[in-house]
Amino acid sequence: MNTLSFARRALGALAFACAAVTAHSAPLNVTLLGTGSPVPSNVRFSQSILVEAGKEKLVFDLGRGVTIRLAQLNIPFKDVTASFITHFHSDHLVGLPDLWLTGWLPTPFASRSTPMVIYGPKGTEAMTKNLTAAFAEDIRTRIADEKLPPAGIAFDAHDIAAGVVYERNGVKVTAFPTHHGDLIEHNFGYKIEYEGKKVVISSDTTYDERIAAQAKGADLLIHEVADIDPELLKAYPRFKEIAAHHTTPEEAGRIFSLARPKVAAFTHIIVLKANAPLDIPPTEVLARTRTTYDGPLVLGEDLTRFEIDAEVKVFDAKRQSIDPVAP
Repeated sequence: MNTLSFARRALGALAFACAAVTAHSAPLNVTLLGTGSPVPSNVRFSQSILVEAGKEKLVFDLGRGVTIRLAQLNIPFKDVTASFITHFHSDHLVGLPDLWLTGWLPTPFASRSTPMVIYGPKGTEAMTKNLTAAFAEDIRTRIADEKLPPAGIAFDAHDIAAGVVYERNGVKVTAFPTHHGDLIEHNFGYKIEYEGKKVVISSDTTYDERIAAQAKGADLLIHEVADIDPELLKAYPRFKEIAAHHTTPEEAGRIFSLARPKVAAFTHIIVLKANAPLDIPPTEVLARTRTTYDGPLVLGEDLTRFEIDAEVKVFDAKRQSIDPVAP
């Protein structure tokens, strides 16, 4: 082999290696679309998380305002590849009719022409059939008046069990059970894996070490939290019921300590204080979590974004960099 041929082959091998490295380092991006609870807040919409991995745009839970947050990100609703439901509480679902129906409209921000793909606990298929019946008149008139494609308002719905529920374009989604109360039989957290990266979403849950097991060494663990004033628990029994279905900051910290993710983050943030308005900032959550966890921690806000590659970068709604809170 002459010197020129050797050089060409060496350059070709180098280019191939660089391409392989580039392909392997495809980022996994996560945006918190809604970080609140049923509390009617214009700052924290209710639960929804966007995961972008390669060609896939996956939405986990469809709470209040999901369409508004996607529009703020300039993501056409038709580009959502699939949606996933953790459980059937309304604050995780009230945005579903909006994304489904508005996503069908013939506009640049919508224009879905294929069925809406959705996965969730047993009952998801029945729910989508009932929604179709509930909005039958709207569907009928829009097909007649606007000639919208019937396929775009159809559902491709799937009742799921624990295990791998979705695998496409290198993205694997695994559902696993978590405990959100004895009467809530079907409640799932989700693990998303892509190109060697891992994100875990807890769903609403009490202290449950199964979450830590799924999130061992994850790049990002997103967990719910509830900071409820002891005075409320004494005065109003209904708040005891709420507290019994959620995780305290100290308990969440113990889960983070078991899992040791690169970054831990809070969503579904509940703060209920005596003699205070409903929509108050979670000023004590981080300090309480620090009593049981000493790793990188982010108090999520709507449109907080995590860009996961060799490291995890965090940005706020204005795309300004955030340093996860150190101990």
